[in-house]
Amino acid sequence: MAREITVLVNPTAGRGRGARLADPVTQRLRDAGLKASWEAGRDASEAADLARRAAARGVDGLVVIGGDGMIHLTLDAVAESETPLGIIPAGTGNDLARNLGIPLHDPMAATDIVIAGHTSSQDLGRTEVGWFSTVLCAGFDSRVAERVSRMSWPRGRLRYDLATVLELRAFQPRRYELDLDGDSQQTEAMLVAIGVTSSYGGGLRICEGADPADGLFDVVVVRPVTRRVLVRMFPKLSKGTHIGHPAVVQHRASKVRLASDGLVSYADGERMGILPLTIECVPRALRVFGPASTPRPDADPATT
Repeated sequence: MAREITVLVNPTAGRGRGARLADPVTQRLRDAGLKASWEAGRDASEAADLARRAAARGVDGLVVIGGDGMIHLTLDAVAESETPLGIIPAGTGNDLARNLGIPLHDPMAATDIVIAGHTSSQDLGRTEVGWFSTVLCAGFDSRVAERVSRMSWPRGRLRYDLATVLELRAFQPRRYELDLDGDSQQTEAMLVAIGVTSSYGGGLRICEGADPADGLFDVVVVRPVTRRVLVRMFPKLSKGTHIGHPAVVQHRASKVRLASDGLVSYADGERMGILPLTIECVPRALRVFGPASTPRPDADPATT
C-alpha cells in the first residue's frame, strides 16, 4: 500500500513561495507512488488543527511547506508520536531544516528526502505553554523579535536589522534567575538562549555545538557588555565564533527554569510567553525525514 503523506502549506511563507510550491511538491510525491494531498489553514489555529487531524488519521508523514513558525504550529500534533515530519523550506529562517541538512533552496531535492523515507529522531523542548524545536531565547534577542512582530516596514532581513538598531538604544542588562538541573544561580545578562539545535534567526549559531539528539540543552548566557561590544559580537554568531568570548558562558542541562521580571521569551521565531518558564528537554520526541547521506546514530531504516 502506498504511503500516505499530508502536505501542510503556509501560503504566506516566503512572500507566497509556500503557496506556489504546494502543487509541484505534491505532484512530485504522487509521481513517486505516494498518496499525497495538500491542505492550507486560513490562520495559525486552523493550520494547527489540520496537523492534529492528519496525525490522528495515522498518515505516514506530515510535510510542512514553510518556515520554523509553521513547523512550530505542528509540534503539538507530532511530538512524541510515530508521525514523521518532513520539511520543504519556504520561510525566512528555516533553522530546523538547516540543522537537519535539508536543502534550503531546492524544494524538489527536499521533497526527494521525504520520498526516500529515511527518518531519525531529535529532542524537543517543552514548556508550560508549548513545544519548540530549535532555540528559546529571552533578553536582547527576544526584545528584537518582539519589536519585529510589531513592525510592518521594511520587509525581510532589513526589518530585523532596523529593530536591532532601535532596541540597542534602549536595552539594558536584565537580572535573571536560572536553575539548571537543580543548580540555582542569579546573574545579570544581555540574553539567555536555550538550544535544542545550534541556530536561530536564519543561521545565527548562538548555541554552537548543540547536539539535537543528546537529551540536553545547550544554554548560552551573554553577560553584560557595552553596546559597541554587543554590535561587534552579533556578526560572529553566523559562524559560532562568539564562543570563547569572555562574556559568553555555556552550560548544559536537561531541565531549566528561567525567570526575569516582565521579559518575553521567543522560540522557533514565535512568541512563547512571559517569564518565568520551566523548560524541559524531551529526548528524541520528534521523528523527522532527513538525508540518508549523513545519518544520525539513531536513524531508522527507510520506509518502504
